Amino acid sequence: MHTNENCTPPFGIIEGFFGRSWSWEDRKKYAQFLALNEYSFYIYAPKDDKNLRKNWQTDWPVDVKKSLADLRRVYRAANVRFGIGLSPHEIYLDNSHDQRAQLDQRIKQINQLEPDILCILFDDMRGDIPGLAQIQIDIAHQAAATSNAKKIIFCPTYYSFDPVLERVFGAMPEQYWQTFAQQLDKSIDMFWTGEKVCSTNYPTEHLAQVAELIGRKPFIWDNYPVNDGAVKSNLLQLRAFEQGHSQLADKIAGHAVNPMNQPWLSQIPLASLPLAYREKENYLADAAFTSICNNLCGNELAEQLQRDIHQLQDLGLKKLTQHERQALQTTYKQFTNSPYAQEIIAWLNDEYQFDPACLTE
Repeated sequence: MHTNENCTPPFGIIEGFFGRSWSWEDRKKYAQFLALNEYSFYIYAPKDDKNLRKNWQTDWPVDVKKSLADLRRVYRAANVRFGIGLSPHEIYLDNSHDQRAQLDQRIKQINQLEPDILCILFDDMRGDIPGLAQIQIDIAHQAAATSNAKKIIFCPTYYSFDPVLERVFGAMPEQYWQTFAQQLDKSIDMFWTGEKVCSTNYPTEHLAQVAELIGRKPFIWDNYPVNDGAVKSNLLQLRAFEQGHSQLADKIAGHAVNPMNQPWLSQIPLASLPLAYREKENYLADAAFTSICNNLCGNELAEQLQRDIHQLQDLGLKKLTQHERQALQTTYKQFTNSPYAQEIIAWLNDEYQFDPACLTE
């Protein structure tokens, strides 16, 4: 079994998207896929888990907690680190009572799962709060002190230079990022999505600028191939990661990929990232896509995907004519035993609806 545990940087996936979540069975199957493809961690942070977000103060129902414990065992057996992403939703907006005791209690409940990684996530929350950075730093430090996880990763409210964040969540307080550089424990990593919320590349100059700004190398939260936004929910993002990803290794603290709502189809682009890191300047995205499709899907389906990639990833559902949509359905129904084809058919049947709670595309 391959693992990238001794490589720089560690890379894995974060199930951190809106819309239709993965099934527990899909999550379990991913342990083996990630291990075989050199990924070293999986972070459970689906946006529809209310006990990680709106109702973060409350422990999971018994059946969900049991499913998470089972999932933790599966990842441990596969030698893939298991993480939990907690979003203490608007903990700092309710001044009527002190929620620090509730935060301690919630993290102790999470401790029962023995996560290797705990993420404290302040994305998708209002940010125009005086002293926001210091408040979030205090919460992150408290979480780190209470958690039994070996690694803490923090996501700020403003995790990119993308102006959409201030449009949606309010004006960023002055010296926001600089305060993290000065005050946030250096052992705590910080998520960053790049120049945009959904970045396709991470220029060296940008990463160096961010590292200086936040006082540590950024831990990339990669919003490719995720497709939960208003535009991208119409697309299947199947192509391999771009060549620039082969040059990131010494510039970042880690790399977490946010996959699509479609777990099987997500494997196609996900399988290309370890190739990029391993092959470096010899990495060719188009060749990787062809090879991976053949390896995962079989030659016949792989050839069909390559023929249809423009319709699936560039045009998307809204731009397909009814005739084109029906033709694709007929084509992929021929691959009766393929979970990849089944997800394409479900997508063509509008079974992956856009969640308007996703605000940042």
